[in-house]
Amino acid sequence: MRTGSGEAMTDIDDRDRYRAPALDKGLDILELLAGQEGGLSQVEIAKALGRTPNEHYRMLERLVRRGYVARTASDRYELTLKLFGLAHFHRPIRRLVAQATPLMKDLAARTLQSNHLAVYDRAGVTVIAQMDAPGYWGLAIRVGARVDLFNTGSGHVLLAFRSPEERALMIAEQDVVEGRREEPGDLEDRLVQIRHRGYEVMPSQQSAGVYNLSAPVLGADGYALAALTCPYIAPLNRPKAPDIPETIALLQETASSLSLRTAGVGDSEAP
Repeated sequence: MRTGSGEAMTDIDDRDRYRAPALDKGLDILELLAGQEGGLSQVEIAKALGRTPNEHYRMLERLVRRGYVARTASDRYELTLKLFGLAHFHRPIRRLVAQATPLMKDLAARTLQSNHLAVYDRAGVTVIAQMDAPGYWGLAIRVGARVDLFNTGSGHVLLAFRSPEERALMIAEQDVVEGRREEPGDLEDRLVQIRHRGYEVMPSQQSAGVYNLSAPVLGADGYALAALTCPYIAPLNRPKAPDIPETIALLQETASSLSLRTAGVGDSEAP
């Protein structure tokens, strides 16, 4: 019969038996950076963890390459939003889609346009739900498609309705994962306009004759969980079909209803 202290020693031995030193190093770095706002240099990371800089160099490079950590121009390392995305993508996303589906179906019927729901995910925008237009025509984007952060209505809304700190991380993460790119010169001014009016309306930069109409689905903190987007195609043979202003109003109404369903948030609580 083992004593209590013997059982404790056995538990420690069991934990040591399954140690993975390389994995431990990576997790140590992620946990350390999670508590830092301004990032840390390689030397500071090593000092904080009681190791030499060389012990962590390769691990840091792998974390940067995989998109979990970003290296700034001043050679400091910061945590990206990738872990946040992984932690929040599965079960909450399934719940969001389930709650959104009947509302999206109703929106398609009222606007006679297709619509889709997208979230920020690993340096890009991923479509998680799609509803076809009720007629014979409409622009459909497949579920799972990744679209651009800078050049789409969904991307603009997801950037506009995030905190400045999150927005900076999203842009930095895109630089790391997708390759460094020039931001549109008027992007910040446009995001201010979107926050002010509560939605985005812009000609599609992927399809001629299409306007992207996008509104945020807000979380409990008042920031965007998702973007609800209608790729609007002007109907030529349906005189009673809603025009762009009418469709925007219906889109905002639907996005607000989904915000209330998911987090109890209305438009008045936007930051």
